[in-house]
Amino acid sequence: MPYGITLKHDQGGDRLEIRCMHQSGLMYMVPSEASWVCSAEHTHAHALAGFLGELVKLQDARVGELMQRWGLYFRELPVEEEGAE
Repeated sequence: MPYGITLKHDQGGDRLEIRCMHQSGLMYMVPSEASWVCSAEHTHAHALAGFLGELVKLQDARVGELMQRWGLYFRELPVEEEGAE
């Protein structure tokens, strides 16, 4: 398997393979109550952005410490209208 991030689309949802020499994982994104509004081809982006946005809004010190430990930061961006550049 190659290192990096690989997105695999399937009928039941998407899988995000995350690999490097030292860590490896698989994240599943399936249709849910919060992602029904998005098209199947973009459910993975909708689910990840929504989850991370809600996680950061919790303002839980443990979450903040973990994110800082791993060098992860998330900031929501304005939603652009489709077709806008």
